[in-house]
Amino acid sequence: MNVPALLIVENLIDRSARSDRSVATAAFALLAVASLLPTLLTPIPAMGDYVNHVVRMQLLSQMGTPNANPYYEAAWAFYPNLAMDLVVPSMARLIGAENATRLFLLFTQMLIVGGALALEWAVKRRVHLAGFAALLFLYCPPFTWGFVNFESALAIALWGIAAYLLAAERPASVRCAVNTVFVVVLFTAHFFALGIYGATLGLYELWRAFDRKVPYNDVALRLATLALPAAALLVVMRLTAGSVGSEGTFWNFDHKLPWLFFIMNGYNMAVSGASAIVLMTALYLAISCGMLKLQPAGIWIASGFGLLYLAIPPRLFGTAFADIRILPAAALILPAFCSLSLPNRRWRMTALAIVGGITLANLAIVLEVWLSYRSEYSAMIASFQKINPGSKVLIGITGETEDPPFEDLTQYPMYYAPTLAVHYANAFVPHVFTETGKQPIQTRAGVRRLSIPNGAPVPIRVLSAIATGQKTALDDRALVRTWYRDYDYLYLLGTGTANPLPEMLKESDRSGRFVLYQIRRKP
Repeated sequence: MNVPALLIVENLIDRSARSDRSVATAAFALLAVASLLPTLLTPIPAMGDYVNHVVRMQLLSQMGTPNANPYYEAAWAFYPNLAMDLVVPSMARLIGAENATRLFLLFTQMLIVGGALALEWAVKRRVHLAGFAALLFLYCPPFTWGFVNFESALAIALWGIAAYLLAAERPASVRCAVNTVFVVVLFTAHFFALGIYGATLGLYELWRAFDRKVPYNDVALRLATLALPAAALLVVMRLTAGSVGSEGTFWNFDHKLPWLFFIMNGYNMAVSGASAIVLMTALYLAISCGMLKLQPAGIWIASGFGLLYLAIPPRLFGTAFADIRILPAAALILPAFCSLSLPNRRWRMTALAIVGGITLANLAIVLEVWLSYRSEYSAMIASFQKINPGSKVLIGITGETEDPPFEDLTQYPMYYAPTLAVHYANAFVPHVFTETGKQPIQTRAGVRRLSIPNGAPVPIRVLSAIATGQKTALDDRALVRTWYRDYDYLYLLGTGTANPLPEMLKESDRSGRFVLYQIRRKP
């Protein structure tokens, strides 16, 4: 082929590549807008822990005012889990707790996607894969279950990692300043996200030292510079009576493998599994054909994340599902260290179709669940009109307590919905999150014995056994030993349930997923 013909072919290839990049950019923009629709269209997003966060924001925004709830008080300390608590209450005084919390979630989702793009640009000086990866995992279980503080702090961690990598070859004073700022913010926002930030940069520094044959003392100094601000903050936390959770650590490694398939959708395990299999197959083919490559630094980070996932227990310092939080973190960070080179337009359009199809399939599930809960939450809020202000409200459930209910995760958003009575009826609900070391509120002394912080709804079989004097394994449910005297109302979650205790419970309201009973106090 002569030179002019070669130039024509190269020009056509370049033009085709530019056209494909334009298509990919347009597709990304459309997917990004679509991915924000659930949050924009639903007043209360259907996420398990989310309603509890709304309640806490309302309580904090009303502290010290005539409208303050009589059962709760502020309990500020240096807790590394305060991302929302430091920002949203001030907003809630202006626009209400529901709007302020939803705005915070929307900003967090945008920050997640933007942080992934910023990290990829810091590594490659271009954006290519990270944005699509962020959209793929924007509704993974840790996010759709309402771990909002973690999600927002992970978004900050992405920006922090990007900022540090941009300063990695700058003088030590610059690196130290950048690292200190983000460590302070992340320590306050969420401790586990700080750990992800520190692990990523630590692994990067180890790769850098190995790759450049850096002397050991220089490596130790750079790692110490990374760790020193966090160590100092831990000392301050201990001196000021702060803590990281209070429920301890629980080790269980039975579900490490299944979570690799169930991490892509927080509501439908079948869709999540199918999405994961399609994505893994596509990644395997791309790697085996040499089209997808991981940079050496990325190999170190990926290996480190793999070891962390295997080593971290499901509950760490009171943080539930700690291990699976590694998976979306890896999915958001590793694409920045990947390079993808597809040979022609057919491959590029196929890859775009796979990513877009998985994103839209998962998004369709989220939209279906969230929109279906608009009426359920409206019915729940309407039912609060039938509760006397200042009442004590217990949450029960028809099935066995499991948090979350893996047999049908679409039930999970209802688990804590009755806690909104704290907001709308100035009520006491024992299931409001008030765990020491996590939330800056606590129940007042008069009702503290009833508090079940982070506790799931109580099975009705347990409540029935207590009320009728039957023997039952009370264990930690001893807090409801005299529920029929302590509470005024019972929300029983479930569908199609008959009154389990007609002599003790009087039905006041009913909807598709709950029944409200007034408790006839038993002497």
